[in-house]
Amino acid sequence: MMEPAGEKDEPLSAKHRRPMKCPSQESPYLFSYRNSNYLTRLQKPRDKLEVREGTEIRCPDKDPSDTVPTSVHRLKPADINVIGALGDSLTAGNGAGSTRGNILDVLTQYRGLSWSVGGDESVSTVTTLANILREFNPSLKGFSVGTGKETSSNAFLNQAVAGGRAKDLPVQARRLVDLMKNDTRIHFQEDWKIITLFIGGNDLCDFCSDPVHYSPQNFSDNIGKALDILHAEVPRAFVNLVTVLEIVNLRELYQEKKVYCPRMILRSLCPCVLKFDDNSTELATLIEFNKKFQEKTHQLIESGRYDTREDFTVVVQPFFENVDMPKTSEGLPDNSFFAPDCFHFSSKSHSRAASGLWNNMLEPVGQKTTHHKFENEINITCPNQVQPFLRTYKNSVQGHGTWLPCRDRAPSASPPTSVHALRPADIQVVAALGDSLTAGNGIGSKPDDLPDVTTQYRGLSYSSGGDGFLENVTTLPNILREFNRNLTGYAVGTGDASDVNAFLNQAVPGAKAEDLVSQVQTLMQKMKDDHNLYSAANFVDHLRDALDVLHREVPRALVNLVDFLNPSVMRQVFLGNSDKCPVQQASVLCNCVLTLRENSQELARLESFSRAYQSSMRELVESGRYDTREDFSVVLQPFFQNVQLPVLADGLPDTSFFAPDCIHPSQKFHSQLARALWANMLEPLGSKTETLDLRAEIPITCPTQNEPFLRTPRNSNYTYPTQPAIENWGSDFVCTEWKASNSVPTSVHQLQPADIKVVAALGDSLTTAVGARPNNSSDLPTSWRGLSWSIGGDGNLETHTTLPNILKKFNPYLLGFSTGTWEGTAGLNVAAEGARARDMPAQAWDLVERMKNRPDINLEKDWKLITLFIGGNDLCHYCENPEAHLATEYVQHIQQALDILSQELPRAFVNVVEVMELASLYQGQDGKCAMLPAQNNCTCLRHSQSSLEKQELKKVNWNLQNGISSFSYWHQYTQREDFTVVVQPFFQNTLIPLNERGDTDLTFFSEDCFHFSDRGHAEMAIALWNNMLEPVGRKTTSNNFTHSRAKLKCPSPESPYLYTLRNSRLLPDQAEEAPNVLYWAVPVAAGVGLVVGVIGAVVWRCRRGGRREDPPMSLRTVAL
Repeated sequence: MMEPAGEKDEPLSAKHRRPMKCPSQESPYLFSYRNSNYLTRLQKPRDKLEVREGTEIRCPDKDPSDTVPTSVHRLKPADINVIGALGDSLTAGNGAGSTRGNILDVLTQYRGLSWSVGGDESVSTVTTLANILREFNPSLKGFSVGTGKETSSNAFLNQAVAGGRAKDLPVQARRLVDLMKNDTRIHFQEDWKIITLFIGGNDLCDFCSDPVHYSPQNFSDNIGKALDILHAEVPRAFVNLVTVLEIVNLRELYQEKKVYCPRMILRSLCPCVLKFDDNSTELATLIEFNKKFQEKTHQLIESGRYDTREDFTVVVQPFFENVDMPKTSEGLPDNSFFAPDCFHFSSKSHSRAASGLWNNMLEPVGQKTTHHKFENEINITCPNQVQPFLRTYKNSVQGHGTWLPCRDRAPSASPPTSVHALRPADIQVVAALGDSLTAGNGIGSKPDDLPDVTTQYRGLSYSSGGDGFLENVTTLPNILREFNRNLTGYAVGTGDASDVNAFLNQAVPGAKAEDLVSQVQTLMQKMKDDHNLYSAANFVDHLRDALDVLHREVPRALVNLVDFLNPSVMRQVFLGNSDKCPVQQASVLCNCVLTLRENSQELARLESFSRAYQSSMRELVESGRYDTREDFSVVLQPFFQNVQLPVLADGLPDTSFFAPDCIHPSQKFHSQLARALWANMLEPLGSKTETLDLRAEIPITCPTQNEPFLRTPRNSNYTYPTQPAIENWGSDFVCTEWKASNSVPTSVHQLQPADIKVVAALGDSLTTAVGARPNNSSDLPTSWRGLSWSIGGDGNLETHTTLPNILKKFNPYLLGFSTGTWEGTAGLNVAAEGARARDMPAQAWDLVERMKNRPDINLEKDWKLITLFIGGNDLCHYCENPEAHLATEYVQHIQQALDILSQELPRAFVNVVEVMELASLYQGQDGKCAMLPAQNNCTCLRHSQSSLEKQELKKVNWNLQNGISSFSYWHQYTQREDFTVVVQPFFQNTLIPLNERGDTDLTFFSEDCFHFSDRGHAEMAIALWNNMLEPVGRKTTSNNFTHSRAKLKCPSPESPYLYTLRNSRLLPDQAEEAPNVLYWAVPVAAGVGLVVGVIGAVVWRCRRGGRREDPPMSLRTVAL
């Protein structure tokens, strides 16, 4: 009684006691309609119909397609023959034509005025989607007219049900499909149909009564069930899925007391929106549900679930997602946009909604309006004459662009400190390293413009280009710019790495235009000189070096390591398009790939190299080497593992994916690369896609609420696969050039591995393989001659890596190797435990006699490979008589042995292996080894405790190496055509083998910590074999103590022989001078190698214990 009419509190709650109001001086009266200045409902005009809003369609092109389209992505408005709709009372048109104040008339369903499907009058007086479409196709069928329920005949294909909720949609969809199938006016298979689905208001209005029943997931699932029916049964259909409107704004109308609304009715219609306080948790939950309803709608469609057919699609029309309450000129909520109940739309809102829906349908996906203003005048846009189609997910993309469906593009609340919590929007800088593929050579070249392939289109590069926008250029930076518009570092335009616009794309092509041919010729010559230059080991070494620099110096970085692209992809293009591809020019660029014969050994070798490259990259990343910091990670993106080329109708590869040279990818290819890389980045480790199908439509995936981060091992809960226990120390044989010479060579300088018939060895306990395996008893250590690196022949190469087992791959009938542990099976292994250099002449005579006495050896015709390795015991006992001229005697004894072999044995290739750096090797064992046995074997190790004694031992060691280093050049060993001596220097710089923790890896040593284990013997065999395939003067002088089954080098067609002085291309005059040159070179090289090895050990020892170390030795202490 104390409240003015129109502002009275209607609900009465028994739970709340309200204070008694008092009359005021300004309003001392009981309120009546007159003193409230209030017009009663009967006094309001009732005879005037709601103002209806028409419009004009002035589009220049209202014609249908020339022929009926078969693709929904080529659908023009005039091609639409049938219109239908599903939904609730907002689609049924409740109250749309009601006069103001006539609340009961809101029950009337004015379907002919419905925004999405009504067909009353024409567009000039009633703006609806159906009336707009009738301007393009007057023969449109399916629209509703007049009033009535969904069952009335004039409802036709408007099957919306007043009060409908998402759970009711499948029934509506079923009824709509049946109506279309059974109506003779509709050609169900041929007619194009447009169906609009709008639901959700009633779900939100009642959500608080049962949040589980009305959950966002159930909402989405029920919509999906209805769409599944349409997708399964309706041909030629374009479905508009309009997202639920932002319903919370209805509270403005409800709460504004200056505007009349039947609040009790309004509150009963939508209690969960109106009955809670502004700051209540219930209201916050409503807003969250509203947003999730919208998000789930997008996710359902963006899954691609309804884009599996060419004649069907569902497009989300989001114009209702952000709506403001329409206001009057006084700033009050404008109830003229509402039916008399202040809940349903008036015909005015229906017209504005129709305009918003139509315009949305013509806007590209990703650029659709999401903020609809009801106050704006109706504005009907026309189809784009260039793109005159209703826009779908597929036809919204221009050229090589992509549509990004991701709705959540926000960065982390604060900049993350961990790389494992990194969202796409957190990325501030993008950069790239690589070759011409990353530099962008030829991406933008015209099909016939071969010279333009040298142009570096960096702005189009898949991993670092920033030309245009994502809608027309698909690159990783353009995807990331959709999340962070302030991204920097990407390249634009063209130019080389030094240009300003290259920015952080520092990829460098293999050659520049002006010197391309000469550089390639130089490169090819290098490959011929050393075919192992591009081995997997060298490849991963260079890769490791680059990643180490980034890991050491760059904070806050996620590094994508893109897998190796198998060059056979280019080869397939060439083989299928020899008439289109510039074979001659491209063969210069990629001779090793394009000119190989099918089924040739060279092609098999190329494939093995590719597999080795890929596996070595994976092993490097999975070593955990780059997971030691919280703000840095390297992730292998493996989409290049398996590339599937598109094939044309004639069965030939599609060259449109390549630049004019048929080698570099075109923009079409780069677009797919960018999509695949992005997809890989969001896939958890262990589940990453390893296939790139260039024919496929690679979807742009989005981070999710549960998984919003770029994936790393940690946030993928991924554990790198543990390396399987190594069962043996064998090696894989990948060589393809394994045949013997066509006829038995007469020159040792033309000796191929398969020509070797006999192997033999001289030496000490390292050649008899003492302690190669653990002893099973307390007896003296066993000599495992069958495992000896230079002469053992137990098993095969796959289980035991030894020189004979390698040679047996070339010649299975090899003779002379040792087996087992018994003297009787020693073969031509004449080495003896405890032997020194002075014993070598006797061993040489012993070997000659054994060869002469074996009937299976043809002494004159069979080629023999003999390995001599001695000096360990000489070093171990030099301290017993330091005044003796050890180096001189050492050289003399070995020379005597070599002279015997030269005089007595025809057709012999003799390896002389330099003695290892004993002191460096054993001082690195850090006390972990039981040194007593080693010291008993090597008394000088026991005595050399002081710095001076260690330096003296090293000096003697180097003198022994230096003494024999020139044997390869000695005149008496170069005169005969069938005999040579080659020094193999892989032990010259003996580096301490370390494990992953940086400690000495004792698995290379036997139990006595002095001899080598079977693993150590395998490494020695690999090093010796690789030395034999390296030219004299360019041989490796250190050993790589890392396990890999693929470290063995192979002979090549260009260099099929074991290297000697002569076939190493050293001229005779150079050979005469060589000893003097090497006399200076060897100690310097040895010194540098030692410094690296010792400093490495010192660093580790300092880190582990901080003990005082001896000062580094100066090279001036070396007596030359």
